[in-house]
Amino acid sequence: MGVQEIAAKLKTQVESAGFDRSVKFDTGGDGVILIDGATISTTDGPADCTITLSLDDLESLIAGDLNPTMAFMTGKLKIEGDMSIAMQLSQLIG
Repeated sequence: MGVQEIAAKLKTQVESAGFDRSVKFDTGGDGVILIDGATISTTDGPADCTITLSLDDLESLIAGDLNPTMAFMTGKLKIEGDMSIAMQLSQLIG
């Protein structure tokens, strides 16, 4: 699954959630997913919080197979910016 498919899958979850901040999933060379309120794009831009992880780990996270806290503790996932936003997002997509 690529970033386009993951973005499409997240779109339905994010649109109905009332999420009002911006978060960027940065998968390095595989691309980015930028969630800005109810809008999702695969175009890079500024965000309140950036979550850096591999595309495989992002897929596992979205599927519910990767615990975000464990991923953070083991270094599979790095967070820059406002960590409280990442925690709000984990409630949304978890």
